Parts: sequence; C-alpha cells; structure tokens
Amino acid sequence: MNPLATSSGTAGFKEVEHTADWAYQVWGKSLEELFREAAYGLYSLAGMQLANESSIHVIIQLQGIDKESLLIAWLNELLYLYENANLGCDRLEFLQLDERCLVADLVCLPIKTWTKEIKAVTYHNLAILNTETGLEVTIILDV
Repeated sequence: MNPLATSSGTAGFKEVEHTADWAYQVWGKSLEELFREAAYGLYSLAGMQLANESSIHVIIQLQGIDKESLLIAWLNELLYLYENANLGCDRLEFLQLDERCLVADLVCLPIKTWTKEIKAVTYHNLAILNTETGLEVTIILDV
C-alpha cells in the first residue's frame, strides 16, 4: 500500500476543514475501496513514512454492528499497530469485508516517520453515504 498515493477519480481522499479536530473525506465505488482509501488518508495525514526493513504479515479480524462502526474499528486498529508495534501497512488484501466483518492480510513495515499524532478516529457525525458514484464518508480524527 502506498500511503501517499494520489487519488483516482473513482476512489480517493482529501483533507477538509474542521473547527476543533482534523477531518478528511473519503470516497470509493465499493466498501473495499472506501476502507482502503480511508487507510491511505489516515497514513497520509499522519505523515507516515515506512522504513526499508523486513516486512511482517499481520492478519486483522474485526467485527462491527454496522459498516460505520467497522470503519472506525479498522482505522483505530491501524493506529494501534503504529502506537504499540511501530508498524504501518505497506500492502493490504481484504480477505473478507462486508457491513459487519473485516478480515485483512496486511504486509507491515516499521515506521520511520510519523509527523502528526492522532489520538483516535471518532464517531462524530459519521455516516457512510451512498452516492451516484459509490460511497462517501467524512472521518473526524481526534488530535
């Protein structure tokens, strides 16, 4: 996964203004694209750069009551990997992803640089919306 990848027309992310915390908007044709772009956005906003070292495979299994809670769990799990193991995702494959369950195979590398501290991903005004082109969500980060 290239956390600093530029967004295509069908999937992507961009930072948006927010009064107190930090926000970014994410869009994609599918739930998989949305979750992938949400991870790219999180890493990009944090200024993450990966070290050129040996990779580690990590399997993540998460459950949620709906797709919004699953998205929050996913992003907070990526923050947990950073905070507790200094690992960032270089590549990912979703083995299962639906509105209530996520199983992902991550190839992680040690993090060389993380410039912006993020406390948590919040539920504030979180709603994954259906649009003409797919799905869209605005994510608020507690910094």
